[in-house]
Parts: sequence; structure tokens; C-alpha cells
Amino acid sequence: MIKKIRKFYLRTLRKMRFLPPKLYAKSHYEYFTGKKLNLENPIEFNEKIAWYKVFYRPTILTQLVDKYAVRDYVEEKIGKQYLNELYAVYDSPEEIKYNELPQQFVLKATHASGYNLIVKDKNKLDKALSNKLLKKWLNINQYYRTGQEWAYKDVKPRIIAEKFIKDEKRESLTDYKFYCFDGIVKFMEVHIDREENLKLASYDLEFNKLPFNKMPLKNRIEGPIEKPATLNKMIELSEKLAKNIPFVRVDFYSIHDKIIFGELTFYPSDARRDYDPEEYNKIIGDYFKLPQLKNGQKVITEFN
Repeated sequence: MIKKIRKFYLRTLRKMRFLPPKLYAKSHYEYFTGKKLNLENPIEFNEKIAWYKVFYRPTILTQLVDKYAVRDYVEEKIGKQYLNELYAVYDSPEEIKYNELPQQFVLKATHASGYNLIVKDKNKLDKALSNKLLKKWLNINQYYRTGQEWAYKDVKPRIIAEKFIKDEKRESLTDYKFYCFDGIVKFMEVHIDREENLKLASYDLEFNKLPFNKMPLKNRIEGPIEKPATLNKMIELSEKLAKNIPFVRVDFYSIHDKIIFGELTFYPSDARRDYDPEEYNKIIGDYFKLPQLKNGQKVITEFN
């Protein structure tokens, strides 16, 4: 009974998105992991992600999570050849000239994660319904929609239209997600079959499957998958993009041996999903060396 009351209390706090960051982070973390959050001495990986949300706030993070603005950063660090083709950027759905877009394309919200409209046949697209959906997206603030992911708080809401990319070997694109700590890739996650039935697993830098997985375990990749020919290059590019950042996940696609940048992520799974076996929450947490608050700082605003 006490556990149920506690869960109800935490669920109620989670709905109060305007709570002070420290209080909100503690209730959010405990609600999803069942563990207390120690912001003074975080140990596990998700604890440190929660700390990151509260205390690590260089303004450049706003650019780096913006699906449009990040393109300048990627072009500067590794070159524009790794960017997907951009057709247009819009401040409102009314600006979209569908007749000028190709038969296949993707519409994405720049200010949030996971808001993608994949158009495989423009002739079948209900444009009125599409615009209604896009307008709804533009009224969402990712910071308040999730667990106060700080980097998204001030991202300008826009819509971009990009080239539709297809991997002929699978129905959905394979995502290669590189976990970078102080600019060094320690391991990667691979996500497959996102549109049908998402599966994922963790791999080392030689593409050997690692003995840990994010919960829930029903999403684990069980069999072997093909090692991408571009793996070493993706690792190299990830480390260039991650330079001087305590932690960031760098996502790429590899289509016909062509590398395409996906996104930069500072808060994987919003610090909600632990690893199994349990001991890997600390092992991965040990990779993450948090920057220090100095001279009475309340938050860190510098980016080296």
C-alpha cells in the first residue's frame, strides 16, 4: 500500500512540469527507476543524465538539439557531405508548398525528438490532416512534455522537409548511436525495425554484442546483424562532433555505405530506462565524468 501511495505521489509530481528542476528531477527519476536520485553524488548513468538536465546548461546545447540549427555545427565539424538533403524550413504549416516537394519526403519538428512525418507517396497524403498535426507539434515544448530536458527549452519551433532515405535491406532505417564520453566513443547502440517492432542492442567498437541492454528486455536484438562497412568512419566522425562535451550520443545512418548524420542527444531515454544487468548502470556511469560547479555556480554555462 505504501508503495502504491508513493507511486501515486510521484505520478502527481510528474504532471507538475513547472516544478523547480531539482525537485522535478528527483520525482521523475524515482518514478521511472524506483531509485532515489542523489544529485550531490550521482553514480549511475541515468543519475548523471538527470544531473546533466539540472546543472549542465551551455547555450550551445540549444543549437545542438535543434534539427535545423545543428546542421551548421555538423558542417563546421565534419562537413556538409554527411547531412541529409534539406528541401525547406518552415515556421508554420501554411508555408509548406507541397507541390514543390518530391513524391517522397520527411517532415520533422526541429524542436523535439521523435516528431517525424514520413511521406512515401505524396498523392496519398491528406494535406489538411498533415497541417493539423504539424500545427499541434509546433505548440509543444519538449522541455515540459518530457522530464525537463533543458537543451530543448528555448529551441525555436519549426518544421523541416528532408529527403526520404531508404535502406533496401530493411523496412526501417538502422540507427547507429554512439555513446561519447569526453569526446571518446565507449560503445554504441543499434536500433532496427523502428517502424514495425523496435529492437536494440549494445555493441563494442569492433561490433561485438555487449552483455547489457536497456530495459525492457523484450526489445533486445537476439540474432546477429551485419556490421556496417562504415563503422570506423562513423566512430571517427562521432568523436569529432563530441569533442569537449562531457557526454553526448551521436546518431548516424549508413545507407549503401554513405554516412548520414541523424542527431545529437544529451538525455537518452530521458533518464527513464535502466540497463540490465543492474551493475552496468554504474559501469556506464563511471565513463561519465561530470563537470564541476565552480565558485558558487548554480549551473554550468561554459562550453569548451
